[in-house]
Amino acid sequence: MSDLVLKGLVLRTADYKESSKMLTVLTDALGKISVSARGAARLKSRVAAACQPMAFSEMTISESRERYYLKEASTLELFSGMTADLGRYALGCYFLELLDAACPETVEEPEALTLGLNALWLLSEGKKDPHLVKAAFELRLMALLGYQPEAEACAVCGKETPDSPVLDLRGGALYCHDCALEAMAQRPKALDEGSLQALRFILFSPRSRVFSFQLREGALRRLGDIAEAYVSEQMERSFRTLDYYKSI
Repeated sequence: MSDLVLKGLVLRTADYKESSKMLTVLTDALGKISVSARGAARLKSRVAAACQPMAFSEMTISESRERYYLKEASTLELFSGMTADLGRYALGCYFLELLDAACPETVEEPEALTLGLNALWLLSEGKKDPHLVKAAFELRLMALLGYQPEAEACAVCGKETPDSPVLDLRGGALYCHDCALEAMAQRPKALDEGSLQALRFILFSPRSRVFSFQLREGALRRLGDIAEAYVSEQMERSFRTLDYYKSI
């Protein structure tokens, strides 16, 4: 098989043998794959920069016996703007862990890769409130990977503007408060007008505009709580990097 040239974001690394690394990479052409990077741990390795978490690179890889090996790599973006801010860097690490957990192996997810790169870039450049970036990334990623909440109208009465809206974190349905009690929705989370509008914008806007909204502090805090809780419920797990980010 001939060599493959692709672009990939390193989600996770692990030491492998004495001087090599095993990379988990979200690529544009093959989805999430494991790549063996021989000699990457050596100080003078030509691929060392491309073999660290959060590195986005053009990679040349070969395949042998259903395993991928890194031959060459040229870094395209290292998101170095985050190194001066521990909070933003920790949040970026959470984005990587969530992408790793949510994206299946060898299934092409180019929009998930683009979303992750855009979120990391906004953090690195300080272009947006990190809380806004986090909520938008979480909710849009869930939507892309098949966990989209049904946010168009109340699931019981059909109102497009539900009365005292709540979101069922488990079922992903939107309800009026009283309709939620009637439907016995599990673990509802209260929304307000601003957070509901932002939720719909994140889910239904063109991908180039996912982060292009503003929200007052209270509504943004509510949206952030809902996004984080929704991810936890849908993924059925916690995230070590998120716990660290929240401890800072």
